[in-house]
Amino acid sequence: MAEHHFHLKATWSGGRNSDGFIESTNLKTKISIPPEMDGPGIGTNPDEMLLGAAATCYVITLAAMIERAELPLENMGLNSEGIVDVTKGVFTYKKIIHRPEVKLKENATEEQINQLKKLVEKAEKSCMISRAIQGNVEIELEADIRVG
Repeated sequence: MAEHHFHLKATWSGGRNSDGFIESTNLKTKISIPPEMDGPGIGTNPDEMLLGAAATCYVITLAAMIERAELPLENMGLNSEGIVDVTKGVFTYKKIIHRPEVKLKENATEEQINQLKKLVEKAEKSCMISRAIQGNVEIELEADIRVG
């Protein structure tokens, strides 16, 4: 069994509407509460970071699956949306919607297109971030699959 350890250091300058800084191996950025939640909107925030973790995990997992399946990928991209519900002053991360856009090369077969459709779904279920938030945050897919 292998374990991978990731570390992050955070500093914070004051009260609720102050700002801070986070730093890890490949991430260094200011943080604060977003303006949508009456914060100063300096740098990133937990809502964007959770969305970013889910989105990058999904797109990397999907890319790896497409590569392993040897599908004729032309290009791919992803737009993701996070929805936070506020009810009676309680903030709840309700849903993440992934909108992958995957284009196969012109010579893709019907079988390869069908395989891609399955991989788009499987990648979301296989991603470790999706599995970590499963049961707490709904994840929805709206895929756009094209050829040529």
